Amino acid sequence: MAIRVLMKRMFSEDKAEALRELTDQMRVLAMDQSGYVSGETLKRIDRPGVSLVISKWKSREAWENWYKTPERENMQKKIDGLLGVETEYEIYDYD
Repeated sequence: MAIRVLMKRMFSEDKAEALRELTDQMRVLAMDQSGYVSGETLKRIDRPGVSLVISKWKSREAWENWYKTPERENMQKKIDGLLGVETEYEIYDYD
């Protein structure tokens, strides 16, 4: 069953461009993973400094396999290090 993973990030506006670059790099890595379907990045309109990435996967197993890769972990450390806070993850399936 397909799932969607929501990744919420809080950032200061002076880090927006660096975050965008890292997010793009992360998506390129994810696109090569088995089970990756699509992804999009949204910037909250009413609260500057809030980013939401929505990633669609064919299955929870596919997401978990990607989540455990050293490439993702290293990129995530760069993102969280840049922002100074950890990314929040939420995983949803279809009802």
